[in-house]
Amino acid sequence: MTEHISDGMRQLNYLMGETNAAYHMASVKLGLTDSAMMIMYTLYNYQGRCLLGDIIKLSGMSKQTANSALRGLETDGFVTLEAETGRRKAVRLTEKGKALSENTVARLIRIENEIFAACSPEEMDAYLGFVRRYLEEFKKRAEKL
Repeated sequence: MTEHISDGMRQLNYLMGETNAAYHMASVKLGLTDSAMMIMYTLYNYQGRCLLGDIIKLSGMSKQTANSALRGLETDGFVTLEAETGRRKAVRLTEKGKALSENTVARLIRIENEIFAACSPEEMDAYLGFVRRYLEEFKKRAEKL
């Protein structure tokens, strides 16, 4: 093993892991699985309706994980699936799902917005700029693996 992880990369990995753990904790406290929270979060941000393929892309979940979580949300009456053109499906929040979103997702978004509002525009530009550049470069290089 000749490659050593840099201190900066070690810290970034730690922070990403801790961020994921914090969102997991929030999901559990709000009574949702991580997958269900990601689906509800995506639907909330798209005014309650989104293509299934877009949910998978935006959440980073596998199709199998998303479909499993959707089946549970559908069984519980929080979402419905609707046929679109071709083989595409749309997911829509039911009234029960909208109420759940207000009590879960909206609370998380409020926390996120408060944290962002406490940062200066310069801090946010620097942070988002770094994350964007890192992601673009990582994707480009990972494609070549």
